[in-house]
Order: sequence, then structure tokens, then C-alpha cells
Amino acid sequence: MIPVFDPVIAEDEIAMVVDALRKGEVSGTYGKYIEDFENEFAAYVACKFGVTVNSGSSALHLAVAALDLQPGDEVLVSASTNIATALGALHNGAVPVPVDSEPETWNLDLDLIEDLITPRTKAIIPVHLYGHPVDMDRLMEIANKHNLVVIEDCAESHGATVRGRMTGSFGQMAIFSFYANKIITTGEGGMITTNDEGYAERLRLLRNLAFTNPRFKHELAGFNFRMPAFVAALGLGQLRKIDRIVEEKRRVARLYNEKLAGIPGIQLPTELEWAKNVYWMYGIVVQPQFGIDRNKLTEALAERGIQTRTFFCPMNQQPVLQKMEGFREVPCPVADSLWENGLYLPSTWNLTEEQITFIADAIREAPNWEG
Repeated sequence: MIPVFDPVIAEDEIAMVVDALRKGEVSGTYGKYIEDFENEFAAYVACKFGVTVNSGSSALHLAVAALDLQPGDEVLVSASTNIATALGALHNGAVPVPVDSEPETWNLDLDLIEDLITPRTKAIIPVHLYGHPVDMDRLMEIANKHNLVVIEDCAESHGATVRGRMTGSFGQMAIFSFYANKIITTGEGGMITTNDEGYAERLRLLRNLAFTNPRFKHELAGFNFRMPAFVAALGLGQLRKIDRIVEEKRRVARLYNEKLAGIPGIQLPTELEWAKNVYWMYGIVVQPQFGIDRNKLTEALAERGIQTRTFFCPMNQQPVLQKMEGFREVPCPVADSLWENGLYLPSTWNLTEEQITFIADAIREAPNWEG
């Protein structure tokens, strides 16, 4: 089986984890590895501050919590995304409002944003889907015009750029995930980056149960979202080779582009001229002229030992959100279509050309595949 993704952990990274353990850097409140990982990752993203947490979902939850929203406040979110994006709003008493995708990059459609803004809209969480960045220059103009806080969801875009500027450096805050299949991994884990010292201080306070002075008397309802120090050691080791990993991800995408070119009815991922796509996952969309639908293609590939995943179920279709008081029924036809017709292929960064050729040949042959 060729898996959708396999984490690649090297001996030097294992050695850093062992070093942290030997130094007693186990908790999320002690250890130089946490400080080094935060500082080096923030510098990589071109931000002043980094705040580690125990998952990307916690990063979303914490970033929205730092806004101190009121019940019923609205947060615009990309319709096509992992449910964690919307849950960051939901768990803070806010109502996520889905913004439909556009069909080229599959990111939220910036032309739709202003029509969705109401007096209750306080923030927007754009997702850099599958590694292609949102046009953050244009999004920030819209957000600033309407006084919206921007929290970039960079869970899938480590190293992606907009006109040469890193994703994660545009909004008031940005979140990153280091889950096992992310561009760099700590197994579980996340980071919030910001250039705002006030947000950084509030994030650090809230992630650590809001301990102040005296220590065990609490003015705020904080969270235990700390990243253990030995986990930060793994992240630091991965971070120090991120440029190589990103280039390898782009190599995999170039090979897929070359070998899948010309297949009728297969939409390949794009890279707009102002963007650097890091291809977290290499996604395709199956169109009618391919001859079989997405589900039959998935079955045909599975029979040949090739694992795939569907695109995300859009936020407008999520039952847990539809049950929310105040949730708006926003039509998202493009995101609906991506959910029905999109899938991503094996995307581990050390895939060989031989493996990619095998996968591409299997896709080309799938309409006539008899098993």
C-alpha cells in the first residue's frame, strides 16, 4: 500500500528528543527546547512571537479565545476546510459563517466576503487549503475596511508565500498544525504566530490555565494547551530542515503535474503567479469527462494498493454546525462540488518517481479498470 502520507523522522531529530528527555525537559512549562522552537519558528514565518500549543485545534481555539468574543458573534471561515477551523469559533460561543470556495485554488472566494458581513461579524479565518495561499493582500484590505480580526489557518501551508511573504505573517494571528501528516510534524502539536505583543501575552496566559499572582487564584478561565518540551525538540529538528522538505513537496507536485498532464476530466492543483504552493497534499478533482466518478476512482486505486482521501466536507453541510443557534444557511456550491468530486493522492515528500508514475498510470487506466 502506498499511504496518503507517512511521517519521515530522522535520527538527528530522535537524538534531539532523547536529549530533551535526558535533561528533564518533559513538561510544557520547563525547557529550552520550547523557547528555541517558538523563536525559530516565529523567525521563519517572519513574526515576532510564537506560542506553542498541544495541537492545531488547540491553536485555533486559543486564538479565537484571545479575542474575547461575545455569544452570537460571527466568524467567517473557509467553507472547505477541516472541521477544526469552525470548532475554534464554536467552542468560544461564536457562530462560524462559511464562505464558499472558488474553483481554481479551492480557497475561500474573496468576492463573496463583503456580502456575508453583518454587524455581528468580528473575525475571519482564511484557510490556505492544501498548501496554496489565499491572496492575503486583498483579504487584509477587506478585513481592515470592515475592522475584522484575521486569524490565518496555516495548518497546511508551512513555507507557502504570497508575493514572497510568508503565510502566517499577515493576520493579527496565525495558527499552524504539526500533526503527523503536516509539512513538519511533532506528532501532535501546534503554534500561534503574531506580531502583536498583547496577543502573545494573552495567548501564553490562557494556554497555561491563566496562572497569575497569587499562582492558584484565577481571574480568567484558561486552558491546559501546553506543548511538552520533548515534543518541541522534535519540532525544532524538523524545522531546521523545512526548506528541504518544502522543496521535496514541490518536486513531488512537479512529477504529478508532468505525469497526469493531458488526462481528460482530471483537474490538477494550480499555482498562481503571485503564490508559492507547498502542496501539503496533492489534490485532484474528478470531472464528468473522466468517465468514472470520484468514488469509483478511489476504489480502483485502492485495489492497486494506492491510498487516497476525499476532500473535506464543507462547513455548510456539517450537522454539528447546522444545529447551532444562529447558524446561517449559506449556499456553497463550489465547496459542495469539491467534497463530492475531490480527492488527494499519496503526498509523502520522499515519494519516488517510480511510485508517482505507478499512481499516475493507475489513474489513467482507471476508467477501464476491471479489478
